[in-house]
Amino acid sequence: MAAASLEKRFTPMIILLLVALLVLVLGLWATERAADGQAKPQAQGPAADTEQFRWKMVTTWPKNFPGLGSAAENFSRYVNEMSAGRLQVHVYGAGEIVPAFEVFDAVSQGVADAGHGAAYYWKGKIPASVFYTAIPFGLTAQEQNAWIHYGGGLELWREAYAPSNIIPFAGGNTGVQMAGWFNKEINSVEDLKGLKMRIPGLAGEVFAAAGGSAVRISGSELYTSLQTGVIDATEWVGPYNDLALGLHQVAKYYYYPGWHEPGSMLELIVNKDSFEALPPDLQAMVTYAARAANQDMLDEFTARNNAALRDLVDNYGVQLRRLPDDVLLALYKASQDVMRELIGQDPMAARVYESYQSFYDGVRAYHHISEQAYINARDVVIDEAASE
Repeated sequence: MAAASLEKRFTPMIILLLVALLVLVLGLWATERAADGQAKPQAQGPAADTEQFRWKMVTTWPKNFPGLGSAAENFSRYVNEMSAGRLQVHVYGAGEIVPAFEVFDAVSQGVADAGHGAAYYWKGKIPASVFYTAIPFGLTAQEQNAWIHYGGGLELWREAYAPSNIIPFAGGNTGVQMAGWFNKEINSVEDLKGLKMRIPGLAGEVFAAAGGSAVRISGSELYTSLQTGVIDATEWVGPYNDLALGLHQVAKYYYYPGWHEPGSMLELIVNKDSFEALPPDLQAMVTYAARAANQDMLDEFTARNNAALRDLVDNYGVQLRRLPDDVLLALYKASQDVMRELIGQDPMAARVYESYQSFYDGVRAYHHISEQAYINARDVVIDEAASE
């Protein structure tokens, strides 16, 4: 009886102890599993951080070409340095993988991961692309960058390129270009008639509307085309790049101002699949490397054009000329007609134009009392002080 009584008294306690022990064991097991689950990502982190990517970037420029070709090389270097080698971008010049005018298709189709060139080369595919290089009598470099990054231009640009599986970035700017190299003097609008000139983008249509003949030729063919008379004139960039290409050796007259390209922006385009395959930190590096390369090009052209122009005039006897006012007026009127035709034919171009023109009107009004007013005032006081 006593034994039975003791057994009845302790059995519930034993059961409770066993249950408590089971709960404790299960709790320890769950804690260990949770700790393992948290530890795994930490263990994978270093491996993810060392994963390497190799990109091919094709360009519309000759390999290592000064000025225009610098942005692609700088972008490659910036990305490599920021990523400690995790993302390496190999830059190919025009013709090394694809010809200059096939860069867009190569990036779109994934033949290359990225590309560098001028958006207006793709006008036949995407009419709105002309706004993302330069518009005749349009925005300056400073104004273009502002519209792209703070005026809604970038969002529309990416929408226009999205069907081609491409993400565009601003990829450099030359600043105001020169009107070009001519083997015939331009004294009036009549001198444009029948003149064969290499001039791409919307400006080519404007030039044709004003009586000239626009020819599409890649940069690598300009020297020979001028030398052999295939063309009578060409625009290229400005003194720094034009001197490097040797255009002063095959043309007599160097005209300004660059009515057709007042702030020529270049583009860095990236295949969407290649970009999205990168981890977030490398995507950020691509974005900010492009932004840095964009500004660096403008800085370089601004710094180097001065010395190059003096070299052309003083040491090579280049004849520097200004386009007559009646020629500029005729080109402006033609540009208005061409623009109306463009936006009337393409809905996307019409939407981009609305954004561009709205920004243009506002920034032009402000620059009348800021940038332009200061430059005019600076010239006046310097000239007056010099004459005393």
